[in-house]
Amino acid sequence: MSAVINIIEYDFRNFLRYKMWLVGLISMNLADLFIQALIYSHMLSDAVRGSIGNYFNFFAPGLTVTGLFASAFMIGREINMERRREVHHYMLSLPMTRLELAVGRVLSGGFRGMVYMTPLLLTCFAFVGIPTAPQLLLILAVLFLLAMGISGLSIAIAVSTSSLEKFITARGAVYYALFFCSSVFYPLSLIQKLGNAGTFPAPLVIFAEINPLTNASDMIRSFLIRSSLSGIPTFSFNMIISVAIFSAIFTLTAAFAYIKIIERK
Repeated sequence: MSAVINIIEYDFRNFLRYKMWLVGLISMNLADLFIQALIYSHMLSDAVRGSIGNYFNFFAPGLTVTGLFASAFMIGREINMERRREVHHYMLSLPMTRLELAVGRVLSGGFRGMVYMTPLLLTCFAFVGIPTAPQLLLILAVLFLLAMGISGLSIAIAVSTSSLEKFITARGAVYYALFFCSSVFYPLSLIQKLGNAGTFPAPLVIFAEINPLTNASDMIRSFLIRSSLSGIPTFSFNMIISVAIFSAIFTLTAAFAYIKIIERK
């Protein structure tokens, strides 16, 4: 474990090197919550407002999840940069196994996402509601699984792309697919309703239902917004299973890709 801990420490030093930049990003996320959510609250139709209630309360858990996603994904950019500058040769020469190196990179991405997400989650608790102790532990566990999966997805893309432009393009495609085909900004029930009406493609409805961002956001909402609104789903273990499967797939994919692909460069 000492080798893995050393890798996590290395990645955290890089993460905290730009403290003011991180403060600026967190401030921007909070501005999205307090400005964008209030503006959208006055733009919603009565039907949508009746299904989700206060949009500020609805959006806060989604913003927490998107902040976690963005910060956990940053590890991929650093690994892609290491490949382009051939720093990975130094990483491969360290006195540790390739598996320890890969596990350390994935774990550090997940932990960094949790650290960045903490102020957003605390803001969510302060303005939306306070979970019980078991609910809090479950929220943190699911968010950590999500952060691990996102970190793994980012690393898999980073080691599979040979240039920054290709990595940014792939990252943008993943961002748009996972962010906007989820319940982060609007309720899943609305997406399903549009799908039943034929105005939203059926494959995208299915993707939104299994999207880990949807399940993580809705799980937090189910704990914090205790109401019978149709846009606020009740808690289901399927939410946890979806995130756990996503995390397992991309954690293993990242470890395999990091070990096999980076050695050939």
